[in-house]
Amino acid sequence: MPHNLEPDDRHEQWMRAALAEAGGAAVEGEVPIGAVVVHLGDPTGPRIVASRHNERERSADPTAHAEVLALRDAAHHLGRWRLDDCLLVVTLEPCPMCAGAAWAARIGGVVQGAANVDAGALGSLYHLGQDPRLNHEFPVRSGVLADESAELLRTFFADRR
Repeated sequence: MPHNLEPDDRHEQWMRAALAEAGGAAVEGEVPIGAVVVHLGDPTGPRIVASRHNERERSADPTAHAEVLALRDAAHHLGRWRLDDCLLVVTLEPCPMCAGAAWAARIGGVVQGAANVDAGALGSLYHLGQDPRLNHEFPVRSGVLADESAELLRTFFADRR
């Protein structure tokens, strides 16, 4: 299993879709994190099958992170829980809960934007995607449009202070 995803020009395209979701979250007063799930195994070619942003405030649900919601939607859309032919693209490195959800979905890989130095679980503090003690490992590509992702978060929190 490769430890890192090979760069692919489409990663930036998909990250822009996740950034658009994150922008929508900010408008709603949610922390601007967006995620999309790309089905790589679609016979017509890779396509986004789920796109979500944080909804913790609106739903009063501590688990309503963009990644969890997008993984749920993708599983529902595809009619299966195993997402090994999918890629999770997220604007901020997932927290332990979200990295665990990606692991539980048997995700095929993760593309992440900004590093999450406070709670990152795919490289910053932990690496749940590449822990040989777990029964599923997946490759990760970090830093895709990281500056844009980090700027959305900086601006959001600066405006709230």
